[in-house]
Amino acid sequence: MSEKYEPSQVEDNFYKIWEQRGYFEIEGNQAIQEKGKNFAIMMPPPNVTGSLHIGHALTFTLQDVITRYKRMDGYKTLWQPGTDHAGIATQNVVEKQLIAQGTSKEELGREKFLEKVWKWKEYSGGTIVHQMRKLGVTPAWSRERFTMDEGLKEAVKEAFVHLYNEGMIVQNNYMVNWCTHDGALSDIEVEHDEVNGKFYHMNYHFSDGSGFVTVATTRPETYFGDTAVMVHP
Repeated sequence: MSEKYEPSQVEDNFYKIWEQRGYFEIEGNQAIQEKGKNFAIMMPPPNVTGSLHIGHALTFTLQDVITRYKRMDGYKTLWQPGTDHAGIATQNVVEKQLIAQGTSKEELGREKFLEKVWKWKEYSGGTIVHQMRKLGVTPAWSRERFTMDEGLKEAVKEAFVHLYNEGMIVQNNYMVNWCTHDGALSDIEVEHDEVNGKFYHMNYHFSDGSGFVTVATTRPETYFGDTAVMVHP
């Protein structure tokens, strides 16, 4: 017997037993399930841009605690696990790796670049799942999904078509983040740089010529469109 407690040996052994016996699956608590009691959580899938961080550990722990409680309370439970492709964010990760290797996606060509992306997905996704198992969380692993799986892609297409037919998606001109290399980018894919600006003090003269009130702004171009100034007495 070891002189000190080795958590990895104990945790890995019990986790393996739990999983082999199907405790995490929908029917894992069949002996105590009560009719009509159902509970499900769709795990917010972590991006395959890297590995899990402390924030993931917190949110997964909270979801796991709730799911375990529901299992013990006789609910048929589903905690749906998965990972997310993360779109351009994952593409950027792979592109940076290629640049570090002295090449680029253009030099590789579309097919070979996609092979690199999928290879990264397998590596990063595998790391994420390994981390979740080490945390001891208990999702229904037999139902693990990736957001590029065919079924999920079709579901997304169906949702967009439905929203379009309902008039909830329209094509129009909007302000967007634009990159000359990648095109339109979402807000979460934009890195912001702080720059020093100027603070302007502008005098707004009274209509009777008796004086003026000074207004400070970082947007002096709006001055020409101003028609009134409200002042707290």
